[in-house]
Amino acid sequence: MRRPSAIPSPAPPVEPERQARGQLFDGARRRTAGFGIDASAAPETDAGAATPEDANTTAPIPLDRAASAVPSPPRGRTEQPDPGSPQEDVPLTARDLWQATRARRRALRTEIRRFTQRSRRRRIGWVVGIALALLVVGGSVGAAYSPLFAVETVTVEGTSALKAADVQKALSGQVGRPLALVDSSAVKAALVAFPLIETYRLEAHPPHDLVVRIVERTPIGVLQADDGRFIVVDAAGVVLSTSEARPAGYALIDVAGGTGSKAFAAVGTALRSLPAELRGQVDGATASTPDDIALKLSGGAQVVWGSAEQSALKTRSLQALMKANPSAATYDVSSPGVGIVG
Repeated sequence: MRRPSAIPSPAPPVEPERQARGQLFDGARRRTAGFGIDASAAPETDAGAATPEDANTTAPIPLDRAASAVPSPPRGRTEQPDPGSPQEDVPLTARDLWQATRARRRALRTEIRRFTQRSRRRRIGWVVGIALALLVVGGSVGAAYSPLFAVETVTVEGTSALKAADVQKALSGQVGRPLALVDSSAVKAALVAFPLIETYRLEAHPPHDLVVRIVERTPIGVLQADDGRFIVVDAAGVVLSTSEARPAGYALIDVAGGTGSKAFAAVGTALRSLPAELRGQVDGATASTPDDIALKLSGGAQVVWGSAEQSALKTRSLQALMKANPSAATYDVSSPGVGIVG
């Protein structure tokens, strides 16, 4: 607030020197009054040109151009850029774009790994399991086909009329071959030479054993050839042996049509169903058709068998009748539910 100027009063003329001192004093007084403006900074020409009449009047205060500028901010404060003021746009370079793209791809890969961690672990488990299985299977197959599992021993089981040593000698060509590479066709060709072999089965027992299980043919009787020789046959009519004299313990078979007829097949089924002990007591078997089989026991008794159906049941009925009536002349088991003794 400006102070009111003093009321002018008549004063004696002031000397130039005293007038200058008054101006200086007046400027100092104004500075202390809080105006903050040094009037003594005015040029001396202006002070010297003042007239005595202006000593007690208010003179215009010359302002320094530097002081007229915007006042500086107080200490401790820093100027902050105005958010609304326009900022200078800095153009992006190709390197900035490349770095941003790379960072984005890296972040995307990280997220993908985080979300697919469980599936990746499961996939790794499956891969490891399959690899181990393939390794085990491959190792087993490789070892099976290697000389580590070569045949060193041939064991023959199930022979009675045959000699096991003869069968082993016939299969000696398989010794030294891996168990997985045993030639089944060569084994079959070697065993065909033995008519008594009905069926066989090969079993590999690692590491070095080859087992041959044989089922021999069951001879059921003999046939008398036109030249008088006797031929031992099984139920299928396969010739097992030939001799000049009639072998003991075999029934003499007399059927119409030979070994290829239905009558012979029916007789073979009936004799095959008998146990070995009872079959040895049968001296002869005849049949003109498949339904009129008749047996003759070594003691002279006759057995009416009928057809080959239910032969196992007829065998049990015959055994019961013979045990109950050992001296009977005839046994009729054609109807197995009803046995007749004559």
